[in-house]
Amino acid sequence: MGLPISLFALQMVSVIGSLLIIIFSFQFGVIVGLLLFNALFYGALGRWVKRPFTFQVQNNFPSTISNKRLSPLSHA
Repeated sequence: MGLPISLFALQMVSVIGSLLIIIFSFQFGVIVGLLLFNALFYGALGRWVKRPFTFQVQNNFPSTISNKRLSPLSHA
């Protein structure tokens, strides 16, 4: 089970950020918490790859754009 490039990059940003926090924080609880967070985050990304959340995107734009008047009435 692998991650696509974009999700892998997101995971690496999370890992690097966690490493920066670990370097400047010498508390054992923070280290364990960040390791747990990264493991859960990887699991969530892996589950999302297997069953992606589908976005319901509606077409916001018309199929054609025209300056043609749709009404026979003159507004000028």
